[in-house]
Amino acid sequence: MSRRSAPPHPVLSAFYGEAEARPEFVRSIFDRTARHYDRINNVFSFGSGRWYRGQMLKQAGLKSGDQVLDVATGTGLVAREAARIAGMRNVIGLDMSAGMLAECRRHLPIGLVQADAQYLPLADGSIDFISMGYALRHVADLRATFTSFRRVLKPGGRLLILEISRAENRFAQAALRFYLGRIVPVFSGVAASTDSRTLMRYYWDTIAACVSPEEIMENMREAGLKNVRCETMFGIFRAYMANVP
Repeated sequence: MSRRSAPPHPVLSAFYGEAEARPEFVRSIFDRTARHYDRINNVFSFGSGRWYRGQMLKQAGLKSGDQVLDVATGTGLVAREAARIAGMRNVIGLDMSAGMLAECRRHLPIGLVQADAQYLPLADGSIDFISMGYALRHVADLRATFTSFRRVLKPGGRLLILEISRAENRFAQAALRFYLGRIVPVFSGVAASTDSRTLMRYYWDTIAACVSPEEIMENMREAGLKNVRCETMFGIFRAYMANVP
């Protein structure tokens, strides 16, 4: 009997027609928007910038000398903060988008690998710390991704996943929908490109359709991760943390 898949959200037919098409759509849209991504990020990441990333990495237990894998590294925003703590030579950035890796390479001298989060090309028990910033909604299967994370983490290894979720308050959710669902896509299209507008529309739709934080944590536990917990900031920003026994 095949293992039950655990997608982070249903098929979003406005962007791709079936679940099997999701990875190629995600790879393609990030390839096409990579050179504009940091500019867009500065608009929609209110409150979740450099200070927040660094604080959450420390809170999750990252320390000097740790071997770090930053999954879905993008342009390296989380990897940069991890390198300040663990050391530049100790950080590997991984992403499925060649365009994003090219942008990261321009700014950050770390090792880079092109791969899918579900199929990490690393040895079992080889990594002290895995980070993932605002990309969990783009994987195909939550449980397969978490199982992959657990496999490459050493005993005692730690995990930090930063995400944006639906707001806990319905008025805050309405404001978030207006800002991320309407303002940011329009601004992105004007300031960057038509593809950037599509990316931000997709970004909001994945937030609105994403499974609950409780379901995300349950999938983490089912993958064998322990001490699973979630820190929430402003009722929107989520920091999921766990470790390997």
